[in-house]
Amino acid sequence: MQMKIRFSQLPLAALAVTLAVGLGCQTAKKPAASVSRPPQAPPPPVQTHSAAPVRVNAVHAQAEPQKPAVAPVPQAAPQTEAKTDLVQGLITKAETEYKAGIDQSLAGQLDQAKDHFDRAFGILLNSPAGMHSDPRFQKEFDRVTEGVSTLEAASQPASETPAADQKPDEEKSEPAPIDEANEVTNYPVDPKLKAKAAAEIKATHSDLPLMMTDQVAGYINYFSTRGHGTLERGLTRSGRYREMIQRTFREEGVPQDLIYLAQAESGFHPYAVSRAGARGIWQFMASRARAYDLHRDTWTDDRQDPEKSTRAAARHLKDLYNQFGDWYLAMAAYNSGPGTVQSAVKRTGYADFWELYRRNVLPKETRNYVPIIVAVTIMAKNPAQYGLDDIVPDRELAYDTVKINYSVDLRLVAECVGATSEELQELNPGLLRMTTPKGRFDLHLPAGTGEKYQAAIGSIPPDMRIWWRYHTVAPGETLMSLARTYHTPLKTIADANQLSTTDGVEAGAKLVIPVAPKRGGDAQTYAKRLTVYRVRKNDSVETVSDNLGIPAITIRRWNRLKSDSLSGRRVLYLHLPVSPAVAETEQVASAKAKRSKHLAASSSPTEVRHTVKRGETLYSIATSYRTSVAAIKQTNAHVATLRPGMVLIIPAQ
Repeated sequence: MQMKIRFSQLPLAALAVTLAVGLGCQTAKKPAASVSRPPQAPPPPVQTHSAAPVRVNAVHAQAEPQKPAVAPVPQAAPQTEAKTDLVQGLITKAETEYKAGIDQSLAGQLDQAKDHFDRAFGILLNSPAGMHSDPRFQKEFDRVTEGVSTLEAASQPASETPAADQKPDEEKSEPAPIDEANEVTNYPVDPKLKAKAAAEIKATHSDLPLMMTDQVAGYINYFSTRGHGTLERGLTRSGRYREMIQRTFREEGVPQDLIYLAQAESGFHPYAVSRAGARGIWQFMASRARAYDLHRDTWTDDRQDPEKSTRAAARHLKDLYNQFGDWYLAMAAYNSGPGTVQSAVKRTGYADFWELYRRNVLPKETRNYVPIIVAVTIMAKNPAQYGLDDIVPDRELAYDTVKINYSVDLRLVAECVGATSEELQELNPGLLRMTTPKGRFDLHLPAGTGEKYQAAIGSIPPDMRIWWRYHTVAPGETLMSLARTYHTPLKTIADANQLSTTDGVEAGAKLVIPVAPKRGGDAQTYAKRLTVYRVRKNDSVETVSDNLGIPAITIRRWNRLKSDSLSGRRVLYLHLPVSPAVAETEQVASAKAKRSKHLAASSSPTEVRHTVKRGETLYSIATSYRTSVAAIKQTNAHVATLRPGMVLIIPAQ
């Protein structure tokens, strides 16, 4: 049953605000300097440069609420005891309703649970204001609020992916390189490097007007030193999409060298997310994406689809060039919006980016944006001069496209075509879940496997394609062991494969496994790591929700907001959406293999876990632990792509 819970008379955010009021005035009495100190580092992205950084530690370092002093006068004792009894009686009544709500929630009776929580809130909020400062009242209020949060999570629409098949979660997002580069201000200019780059420009063929300024020279120095790894990784990844981007740009009449805008923005990563909420290779905000027919819902986000977003970016850039008649201004408008650039042109009378730069009439991020792209373009077109000539671009992503009109689990698709779910996700980055939408969807498969998939999927009933699995029999496996592994009756597996329950199965044989539908599954989950989102001018809860794909009610709950307005807010505290991990094995290991692996692990005291940091590679990790890349891959299900935060098992030496 799909259900949406609303507290029309008592919003959760309002309850949290009431709790904050009852906690006293410790936060309000803190010196303003603890929150709004002048920035001591380069300011964050566009329209947040005037906002001072918020010190999270200072926010939480509130004074402990003062405990009521023990009255020395005996006559006051009866009044204190009476007040204590009233608070305890109130808590007892609220606790009774709260526990009843939890019981009903666990039993799946969400309507009844909501009623109990409503009554618990009513008891607490209708109490005398003087009781709200009692620590016990605060604790009970928090418990009830948490109960509502639990109920809200339980009421989210369940998806159709079996809970038993879920793997550990991994963040499906990458920090956008543009954020890091934008924090670099007045990077030192190397005179020799600038002179060399200026000479190279004269011999560099480009369909963009390349200019050498101190700002461009500073970023060339940055990408030659501190940002060199970021540039290398992006240019390596560009091989996957270069042919497609160049073809699209030719068709749309856009300069080919604007491909380096994607290098500066995202490093050619479909999952790149900026601090402002822009997504994908071309870093579209949700509102701009809609204007160019990039669709987003709970299943898909076209901003993460390389082909669709490239077409949209090319058309957007062409429209901006037609408006301003200058590619530098078009790039600036791509970053901060055409209205911002148009206003700067009108105020100064100059339709020239560098003149607007000198007059300081553009947002700081936009002033950095164009020099970053120009610097990257110069370096990428002269690789030998900047230590980039040994880069081997990734192979182009080639795939078959199958148009489907049913939901199917990517793990089943992977089993049908002999691939891994990681490969399927890489080919379908616009898909936000492990299952495809119920309507029409263009499913990308490894090149040459389209017919193989159609033949294999035909034996699975359409309404079971999100549940059933194919299984390749491993040595030593039997129908009985498979029944235990998949929690499916032996006879059901035998019947689906036209076998007897006593038949043996050969290693390497493929069997259909009719997994029974289960409750729960692929509901949206969120990363444990807290992300600080810097509020920009004109932001609201709805716009942040739209850009990051987080429900507005969830954002309000996390930040104890009463409305959609973010007026006066400097930051929001968020947890980014996560998706199932993509580094998983193709087959379900046999029970015997699992036992052997467990014994091996328990006898390897030197085995350690390593959390991947930004910029690390399999080679660098293997070197630091004195092991081999092959050993790490073998221990971690042949992992190929590393992401910050991923946990690797380092094999025993």
